[in-house]
Amino acid sequence: MALSAFEADAPAFARTGINLADPRLGARAIATSDDFFAPMARMLNPEPAVFIPGKYDDHGKWMDGWESRRKRVNGHDFCVVKLGVAGTLTGVDIDTSHFTGNFPPAASLEACRSSTDIPPGDAGWTEVLAATSLKGNAHHFRAIEAGQDDVFTHIRLNIYPDGGIARLRIFGKPRPELVPGAEMDLAAAMNGARIVAANNQHYGFASNMLLPTPAANIGEGWETRRRREPGNDWCIIKLATPGEIDGIVVDTAHFKGNYADQCSVQGAFVSGGTDDSLVTQSMFWPVLLSQQKLQMDHLHEFAPERVVPVTHVRFNIYPDGGVSRLRLRGRALG
Repeated sequence: MALSAFEADAPAFARTGINLADPRLGARAIATSDDFFAPMARMLNPEPAVFIPGKYDDHGKWMDGWESRRKRVNGHDFCVVKLGVAGTLTGVDIDTSHFTGNFPPAASLEACRSSTDIPPGDAGWTEVLAATSLKGNAHHFRAIEAGQDDVFTHIRLNIYPDGGIARLRIFGKPRPELVPGAEMDLAAAMNGARIVAANNQHYGFASNMLLPTPAANIGEGWETRRRREPGNDWCIIKLATPGEIDGIVVDTAHFKGNYADQCSVQGAFVSGGTDDSLVTQSMFWPVLLSQQKLQMDHLHEFAPERVVPVTHVRFNIYPDGGVSRLRLRGRALG
């Protein structure tokens, strides 16, 4: 399924942030007031929600998301999600796709930090999104203005009074504790790496390459459209922390007739500027790995030709195609 429409409509925090509520990062729905019609875990599915006419289960119409029963008493429903990694919050997408006569009229979001799976009663929840009106069958992108030092591990979605949410995506920046000098994957989303920009993400987001789990299929990798003009496709990655890369792993798992034919890596130590300004600059960054031939459905390991301190890399594929995972192994600088 093409992602270009979502990409074009989504605000910057959704296009460049990490979905901290992605189960592939380890996020889990852990508690709810009610999920009679559709289980809370379904709301975190990273795939777009679907509607299947004529599909019913023992509780009624099958819906792709979380859905509570019709509330006949005072109050509202909620769902608590443990994020895949602690982080700061930048925005949310409350998606009511396919929920039309059964969506909640409003929702709000709270967050807390807890060392336990289920936060204790005195966890100290902070409202990060005041009650906002919802529409049926729509994405609701809302920015979160939390402080950059406010690191959260759990969120609580409140819906007023009841109803169904197809998908919940919590965008932010992972904030794990990184040890200077430690060996690590500098391109791992779990460590705080993120995609700054990509020239094309027609079939799959470039951010998929930064996920910790192996790709289950080509839909969980980065795949561009077929290029019909000269040039090549690329993406820019901000590393989790400044570091020196000493190993590059390019995985084309599941890509067979559509894998990228070749790849290369450029990198630089960047200070100042904006994400947008990096697109032009990156064309002139020093080459860390010259063009290398790739194979279908294969794990490739390369040694960089130059080891220097970098904060960003430009990953080039030639001319187009798909890559499942990218690992940049190296040492975090102090």
